[in-house]
Amino acid sequence: MRMNTEQPMEERLWNYIDGLSSQAEKSAIEALLTEDREWREKYNELLNIHRLLDASELDAPSMRFTRNVMEEIARFHVAPATRTYINKNIIRGIGAFFLTMILGLTVFVLTRFNWTGGSSDNVAAKDIDLGLSKLKNVDVSKAFNGAYITVFMLIAVVMGFILLDLYLQRKKTAANP
Repeated sequence: MRMNTEQPMEERLWNYIDGLSSQAEKSAIEALLTEDREWREKYNELLNIHRLLDASELDAPSMRFTRNVMEEIARFHVAPATRTYINKNIIRGIGAFFLTMILGLTVFVLTRFNWTGGSSDNVAAKDIDLGLSKLKNVDVSKAFNGAYITVFMLIAVVMGFILLDLYLQRKKTAANP
């Protein structure tokens, strides 16, 4: 009698030998072992393999194994650090690109402001406050009306800060070797 199961016979037998089967699975396998010759032969084969694995000792590497491996690696030329793989001109170009984009976007935003908010015909001495009173009349909604401009500005500023941080870290490590 052969039982149609989802798991193959060998996997089910290994689970049975290792004690990982459920109680229902154990009783089903025991019934198959008493009735089916193929299951019995496979079970005996796997049980012998299990006993051989339990009886054998694993070979431990020699105490000097790690040192031998490290000495062998030291004989070969190890690749230089990644610092030599990165072309500094490319990094500078990327930094210049982002700085140019930030500067261009800043100029664009500043040109979108309405800087002539009030009348400047009758300027009295008391109104001379370096133009700070006119900042109340500046309309900033025209500059930041697009979601794309806001997202791009945010990304450009974050990338600028990251590049500045990398530059300052490299400068710090170069000063303190």
